[in-house]
Amino acid sequence: MKQFSILSLFFFLIAIYTNIFAQAFDPVFANGDLRRTLSDNWELDSTTRKGTFLILPYKPTYVLPTRFSTNPNFQPASENPDYVLPLVVPYNKVEAKIQLSFKSKVIEGLFNGYGDVWVAYTQKSHWQVYNSDLSRPFRETNYEPEVILNFPTKFKLLGFENKMIGIALNHQSNGRIVPLSRSWNRIIFHTAFEKQNWQVYIRPWLRLKDEEDENPSISDYTGRGDMTVIHSKGKHIFTLIGRHSLNKSNRGNIQLDWAFPIKGYLKGHLQLFEGYGETMIDYNHKQTIVGLGVSLIEWM
Repeated sequence: MKQFSILSLFFFLIAIYTNIFAQAFDPVFANGDLRRTLSDNWELDSTTRKGTFLILPYKPTYVLPTRFSTNPNFQPASENPDYVLPLVVPYNKVEAKIQLSFKSKVIEGLFNGYGDVWVAYTQKSHWQVYNSDLSRPFRETNYEPEVILNFPTKFKLLGFENKMIGIALNHQSNGRIVPLSRSWNRIIFHTAFEKQNWQVYIRPWLRLKDEEDENPSISDYTGRGDMTVIHSKGKHIFTLIGRHSLNKSNRGNIQLDWAFPIKGYLKGHLQLFEGYGETMIDYNHKQTIVGLGVSLIEWM
């Protein structure tokens, strides 16, 4: 009974904080418009500019009290022998997952009024809250800060309007020590398209060399690029994210999210995942995952 009291309180506080965050800091939420265009999200024209150092939504923010894996990673390993866990950890197949994400523009109109610089942060935590035998630890937390240079564009391709292009310096790690430490640094190129209630992000990236490589083959498992397709239908939002290694290893992952209305700004959130690299520690581990919970902020 105690575990459910702790879990309920934690999720309740997260929900209150996120709802206040969304409505207080984003004028789009304050106006009651639940759908945000690319221009709204990235301030691509004079009508959507809000200035600098304002905390705004980036990626979705959600809480999944139930996340089920068909194949938990009981013994994380790497191609680097120094980063292989020497024992098996009895993780539960069911845990909780939490994602928080925000961004802030720090420089506006960098190149003759044309480019903006953003800083962003995304954190994903996987909590073995139902595992009393291990004292309910956080199994994995991934930290992802980045600096993004973004430029508005305007041209059409296959009926979609290209709205922006840019480049980012991205770091992602799990903050652990040997043998569980995992990290990589990337230069990520991005472009985004929009058509009515559709948005498409395309992001190829280059991994930066690491002298002490904790996860040498991460690109062959987690991918060298991704595509995110977002579609809104009424108050429902559907998101498909695909990553691929872009080589003969033919690995990657696919994730499908469905956000559906519950009440006000609160949405239910169903998440399906198949493939490698749902977290940094699982970069070379394949599993199928189903998660169910609530979300306060979505892509659009």
